[in-house]
Amino acid sequence: MTEKYQVIIVGGGPVGVGLAVDLGQRGISVALVERHLKPQRIPKGQNLTQRTLEHFYFWNCVKELRAARVMPQGVPTSGISAYGNLMSDYWNAPSQRELVQKYYFQEYDRLPQYCTEEVLRKRLSALPSVKAMFGWGAEKVEQDAASARVTVAAREGGERRVLEADYVVGCDGGHSVIRDQIGIARTGAEFDQKMVLMVFRSKELHEGMKRFPVKSTYNVMHPDLKGYWMFFGRIDVGEGFFFHAPVPNETTTENYDFLGLLHRAGGFKFAVEFEHVGFWDLRVAVAEEYQKGRVFIAGDAAHSHPPYGGYGLNNGLEDATNLGWKLAAKLQGWGGDALLRSYSEERRPIFVETGRDFIAARIEEDRVFLEKFSPEKNREEFEKGWKERMVKLSGRAQVYEPHYEGSSVMMGPPGAVCSAHGNHTFTARTGHHLPPCTLGSGKNVFEELGTGYTLCAFGVKDSDVAGFEVAARTLQIPLKVVRDSYDNGREAYESKMMLVRPDQYVSWSGNAPPTDALAVMKQVAGLDK
Repeated sequence: MTEKYQVIIVGGGPVGVGLAVDLGQRGISVALVERHLKPQRIPKGQNLTQRTLEHFYFWNCVKELRAARVMPQGVPTSGISAYGNLMSDYWNAPSQRELVQKYYFQEYDRLPQYCTEEVLRKRLSALPSVKAMFGWGAEKVEQDAASARVTVAAREGGERRVLEADYVVGCDGGHSVIRDQIGIARTGAEFDQKMVLMVFRSKELHEGMKRFPVKSTYNVMHPDLKGYWMFFGRIDVGEGFFFHAPVPNETTTENYDFLGLLHRAGGFKFAVEFEHVGFWDLRVAVAEEYQKGRVFIAGDAAHSHPPYGGYGLNNGLEDATNLGWKLAAKLQGWGGDALLRSYSEERRPIFVETGRDFIAARIEEDRVFLEKFSPEKNREEFEKGWKERMVKLSGRAQVYEPHYEGSSVMMGPPGAVCSAHGNHTFTARTGHHLPPCTLGSGKNVFEELGTGYTLCAFGVKDSDVAGFEVAARTLQIPLKVVRDSYDNGREAYESKMMLVRPDQYVSWSGNAPPTDALAVMKQVAGLDK
């Protein structure tokens, strides 16, 4: 017998479960299919940005996420960059995401991905419209004009079921069954480089790192490695670490001196208790499209890259937030097919640029720097170049500002595009993330945003708002109006009126109402095509 849902999600990592939580809170019936019974205890995906913590706030589990933090409060998520090894005279602690903290409602945090998954799974269990099928894997997906179907099988016992839904979302990783079966190709940069991941414990390494300010990550730039990193990350403060580094492509767990590699990166010998040694291939890949018919892909199924800069998990959770409300809008009747198409239109360009300009370009820039400068060749030139390199690294967080100016469901400027490049400002710009502000009530504007569209109306007349209210009622689009004065910091928005989407992006802004509020509401909800 076929089981019917509104959405089937294949893949129950943080992206899949986050999407299920988003949909479940909106009352959408969901089947979540995940082959692992429990989260895998590999400490990847640790750095969570301010934007990601905003998702957890709206998923009603941000306090639980912070409580699951492994490292003590106050240990920063930023890191050290060192030349040669960790005992080098040349190291720096470049400022990173703390530089843009004031532009977001939540502070960043850091914890192993399996802790994040446990928080999300617990939140999921409280949502009655979601059926979690842990221990099940997807074997086949098919679709027609009316619905999509997924054949799933239990890992134990071999029982098979057919699930049917209006839509299917593949969140099943870089080797996605869903992506492959619906015929979406991937392109990107292949580096032909094998990487090792080690998880280990070492109190002696912790003691050696006391030469630095307390940090979470330690990146070693070595001239022999062509721009690739040797990278230590803390799991806790005391002895738990993970480590990434390039190794020869023929490396196996039996034929390589992993302890020697750790000592080389650390710059001294220290005792190690290994917990895990595994490998991954260095590549940047992005799907050609994120939707085919009734089937979507998100997270690593849509884009994958090396764990440089913390872009992977954070981008995947942004996929979930972008797609969740759009699926709900379509299923609940207040969003159109154009709104669903805008998911790929908005999200794909972000990752194309992220992979090319913030990951692959960083590897190439490091390679060029290490070939050009060396303290053995010319110490003065090296020290000057090293200082300039660190200043540039500090600025990367300020220009990484994903936005959807060019989206067809945004009222953006002519000729605009969706891009990962931007700048942080309190000006409320169409297509950009809404900056926070304090309202006259003492609350932050984020605490007043609705689950549908929100119209922020600051210092305007009721008649200026009426057009939006009438349009929303006519189109049956949920709309909440937040009224306040246009002073005490709110004038920094440089707009008295802002129409904010459920994912906290501004879809229209202005100092006076539009001439046709109905046309605006139709476009931003994807109802005009």
